Amino acid sequence: MNQIYLEFHQDSENKHRFYQMFVLPTLFDDWSLVREWGRIGSPGTVRKEWFATENEANLARQTIARQKIKKGYLDRS
Repeated sequence: MNQIYLEFHQDSENKHRFYQMFVLPTLFDDWSLVREWGRIGSPGTVRKEWFATENEANLARQTIARQKIKKGYLDRS
């Protein structure tokens, strides 16, 4: 399982957020990217996307992680 766990903290605005992603095989010979995000300590929102290959799913995961890091998230994987 490929996992990335990111956190964003901004004390002045009381923002403490997480964003995590997993790449997992499915039962139908394709791959899913599972994303979860929300406030640290609370249940997050979950979204799943399906891809034909593991490489496509990993590329999407890396692209999203880069975007989040540009916005100030730190990699805590």
